[in-house]
Amino acid sequence: MKHYFRLLRPSQWIKNVFVFAPLVFSKHLFDPPMFFAAFKGFIAFCIVSSAVYVFNDISDKDADAAHPLKKNRPIASGVVSIQAAVLMSVVLLGIASVVCLSLPSGFQAVIISYLILQILYSLGLKKIVILDVFIIAAGFMLRVLGGAEVIDVAISHWIILCTMFLSLFIALSKRRGEIMLFKHSDGISERKVLEEYDVHFLDNTIMITASGMAIAYALYTVADRTVAAFGSDSLIFTTIFVLFGIFRYLFLVMRKNMGENSVVMILKDMPMFIDLCLWFLSCVVIIYH
Repeated sequence: MKHYFRLLRPSQWIKNVFVFAPLVFSKHLFDPPMFFAAFKGFIAFCIVSSAVYVFNDISDKDADAAHPLKKNRPIASGVVSIQAAVLMSVVLLGIASVVCLSLPSGFQAVIISYLILQILYSLGLKKIVILDVFIIAAGFMLRVLGGAEVIDVAISHWIILCTMFLSLFIALSKRRGEIMLFKHSDGISERKVLEEYDVHFLDNTIMITASGMAIAYALYTVADRTVAAFGSDSLIFTTIFVLFGIFRYLFLVMRKNMGENSVVMILKDMPMFIDLCLWFLSCVVIIYH
């Protein structure tokens, strides 16, 4: 059973916390009905994303088998058959459908859009240079939109911009990490799209998205709507944590040649993890004071 559990990629569920962003910044974090609704949305995204991961592992079986790390995945290594994986994916989508039945139609539309986009990505869009990272970014943005729809709140355009820059930053860093991983292992990637990228190009685009993210977040903290909504302009002080997080991530990506797995970087790098916790706590204190 552990191989089937690994197939779900539970470590990647942390990406779905983006669903909670509208809950936190709409000042409803401590509202039990809204929190429970957002949590159900989070569960739905976890189930659907796991179904997508299974489908992606099926379509990427040969490419993963040639990957220095991904060759150990259940399907690529052969410990889970394709037939069993297909059945598992169908069952997961069935469970997700049951969960979504009790959620707003707007959220259902968002999660269906996410599912379709990810399937198209697995079937071929991931092979188109530049578009591949934008689709990864779109997945994060749909999580945020889903979080707004599930609790029926309006979402700030600044939050959308911040999410877009952040997700592009992570996606581009992931591509750089993959290139460096193959370079250091003397392997040859089965992913043809990686041949279209090079480290110099990725470093430039990573810096652009990092700058955009920092500027968008800083402007959000001092926007008239933000100050009026929170009754304070103190959110600007949380920018220091955002900048530290960006600089630390850049250090890990460009100096330590990491970035291939953003979840591992954030959870295992103690300075990054502490900074993220401090940013969240400071935001909660300022917003809910």
